Amino acid sequence: MAGDDAPDPVARAAALHGLVREAAPEGDRDRHLPARVARAMAEAGLYRLAIPTSLGGLGADPATQIRVIETISMADGAAGWNLMIGIETSSLVAFAPDCAEELYRDPAAILCGSTATFGQATVGEGGVRVRGRWPFASGCHNATWFSGLCQIGEPSDGAIGWAIVPMVDATIHDTWKTTGMRGSGSHDVELADVFVPEVRVIRAQQSLRASADEELSPLVRIPIGSRLAYNKTGVALGIARAAIDSFVELARSKTPRFSGTTLRERSFAHVALGTAEAELGAARAFVFEQVGALWDRATRGDIIPPELRARLQIACSHAVEASARAVTEVHRAAGTDANRAGTVLERSLRDVLVVGQHLTVARPLIEDAARMLLGLDATSMILRDMGR
Repeated sequence: MAGDDAPDPVARAAALHGLVREAAPEGDRDRHLPARVARAMAEAGLYRLAIPTSLGGLGADPATQIRVIETISMADGAAGWNLMIGIETSSLVAFAPDCAEELYRDPAAILCGSTATFGQATVGEGGVRVRGRWPFASGCHNATWFSGLCQIGEPSDGAIGWAIVPMVDATIHDTWKTTGMRGSGSHDVELADVFVPEVRVIRAQQSLRASADEELSPLVRIPIGSRLAYNKTGVALGIARAAIDSFVELARSKTPRFSGTTLRERSFAHVALGTAEAELGAARAFVFEQVGALWDRATRGDIIPPELRARLQIACSHAVEASARAVTEVHRAAGTDANRAGTVLERSLRDVLVVGQHLTVARPLIEDAARMLLGLDATSMILRDMGR
């Protein structure tokens, strides 16, 4: 992992831009991130952004996390998605310092995980036995550890938590056959009666509520639902930025068929570019405004109020939608060149739409967050159960 005297995390991410972009077509073809990209991000310490410094991480604030993910996503949205999942999954382990010590002893450790379904963890002596199959385990091909959300004990106990298991004990099922975000490698992961020692079982009570571990970092004071939302925006914002930049490059050289002027001289191109820049810039500013307010509260040790959680969720879900609109604007204005397989514009449109379908930033959460601003209870798990 990069040392303390290394460049800041955003600069580290920018230094990998060439490698990530060059490998993007390979990931899209093979339906998982090339190992050399995951390894380079691990060596740069990027997966450890949200881990407290006391546990060997960078302890980066939310705005820095978003910028790093955004930077990688500008080169390849799928790589940015893999990084985002690794950052989020690693941050959960910070609530269990003994577990974190074991996992992060290896500087090349990479975590993947899935909250898309529940596994079953049967309580026994010294730990639990876990079985289950989890879809959407992005980055599983390059991960060293897997984190699966589980029902711990009988359903009547109402206990849930995460079981952390070495990937060598897991089976990857080839199920990620999609058009968008192909390179994320979000295949199914199965555990078949695997014993997990108690030190690697992170119960929800440890992470959904502030505890004695909160001295580790202000990051642990941020509700999990908020953390699962704001880093998704980094992926969408990065994809949209890449699409806009690609359009500008194309417009400078392309002369549309049956036209005597270049694309950059056409009024519809001006409207599309201006609209896309406005959509992206405004949405991005709203996200950074809200994560700044969130971080101020967390560093002061304050409880995060429902109104702030609601506005942050609105900002995140809106930013993902705005990113998709921005990509659509320039994709449409680019003409048929944008449909050529393997181009930045073609892949950007496929990938950005997938981000908006994730349950942590999906459009219905805007409505649910607005309920909170009106003093009503949230109905979604993200804002209700993971908003504590």
